[in-house]
Amino acid sequence: MRSSKPLGLAAMAAAAALTLTACGGGDSGGEGGGESTAGSGESVRIGIKYDQPGLGYRDGDEYTGFDVDVAEYVAGELGYSADQIEWVESPSANRENMLANDQVDMIFATYSITDARKETVDFAGPYFVAGQDLLVREDDSSIQGPEDLEGKNLCSVTGSTSAQKVKDDHPGANLVEQPGYADCLTALESGQVDAVTTDDIILAGLASTDANQGKFKVVGNTFSEERYGVGLPKGSDRCQAVNDAITKMIEEGAWEEAVTENTEGADYEYNQELNPPTPEPCA
Repeated sequence: MRSSKPLGLAAMAAAAALTLTACGGGDSGGEGGGESTAGSGESVRIGIKYDQPGLGYRDGDEYTGFDVDVAEYVAGELGYSADQIEWVESPSANRENMLANDQVDMIFATYSITDARKETVDFAGPYFVAGQDLLVREDDSSIQGPEDLEGKNLCSVTGSTSAQKVKDDHPGANLVEQPGYADCLTALESGQVDAVTTDDIILAGLASTDANQGKFKVVGNTFSEERYGVGLPKGSDRCQAVNDAITKMIEEGAWEEAVTENTEGADYEYNQELNPPTPEPCA
């Protein structure tokens, strides 16, 4: 799904969105459908990350990744054609404010559902359950999980919850903090660090880029649970319609296809005990 790969799924998602629109998709779900009927000239503003390969990534005018695929599918079910989607960069620190200030209508950006966040925003989903994991060099079998980090050099991004969890739970690891995960992968490839940590699907997305394929592997021993939800403005009437769309995407097999294509080449398998998830009831 990255720009360096065939854009088959993106094209299919766009075509599906157009097909659904032609079939009256604007009436699907009921909640919020009436106000967003395709063909009305309206658009939907969807927040994503721009810098996470395999999840939310911008390359020129191309937007690719698992979050993008889910967002396109949901938008189609809500009655929006592909060309009615307005993508908006939504950095982690700005997501709550962007929803509160009416800068976006929905956010699909590895946005973990938490009780604290529920106080200011509404969530649909989850559409994926991630877990903090480790990325190591492909030929390294010495690290099978966080218990093997004693005395090892571990890279994460400065200020991230992943870095803090390592500090709290695994003080024997030598934490090396970098500004971004691309810097961590450079250090991992050169041998300056032994592993990189963040959510498993984020690691898989990084490892699946053309430049990194075959160099790294996700250990596959998660030690946290992160439920990725769709951020909505507080009081939104779209939650049930979004949940219905997520459920349909899973049942039709499009969810599985999106995960597979966006992590291809990463030697990654998602946690099948937690995925695909069942969306939680809307409050």
